[in-house]
Amino acid sequence: MKLFFLFLLGGSFGLLSAAGVFTVLTAVGLVPRFAGKTHTAKKVFLYEEMVIFGTLIGCFVSVFSEYSQVAAMLQTYFPKQIMLWNGLGIVIQIIFGLFSGMFIGCLALAIAEMLDSIPIFARRISFRHGIGLVILGVAIGKLCGSVFYFVTELHRVME
Repeated sequence: MKLFFLFLLGGSFGLLSAAGVFTVLTAVGLVPRFAGKTHTAKKVFLYEEMVIFGTLIGCFVSVFSEYSQVAAMLQTYFPKQIMLWNGLGIVIQIIFGLFSGMFIGCLALAIAEMLDSIPIFARRISFRHGIGLVILGVAIGKLCGSVFYFVTELHRVME
């Protein structure tokens, strides 16, 4: 009985937090904006399904990490190709990091745009031209900070 209630509460809390994330994405209108910018508005439902699918996969990987170690399983069955699996894992991490960073950056800018914080800030400091360069500078600074963080392995020191 206790396990049933734990399962029920855990599932309910997970659904509530997922609903909150999807509410933010819907309120910001990020997926339709991406579809509009890429002129692929016919596929907006596919994009929304991929966001949901990616969220579910991310939840599975974070909760059941011992069952999602595909590379470890492949290394046990194919031990001679360990360099191939390590290289493939690095490539997948680079691609995932690139797309995750782009998505989070676009989400942050969409929220800032929804709140009109960028135009209000630009008006307050009498900034007229070059706002695109400022946003690009912020993105490059964030990229440099992230690269510095991982190259110097600060994430290992902070634990």
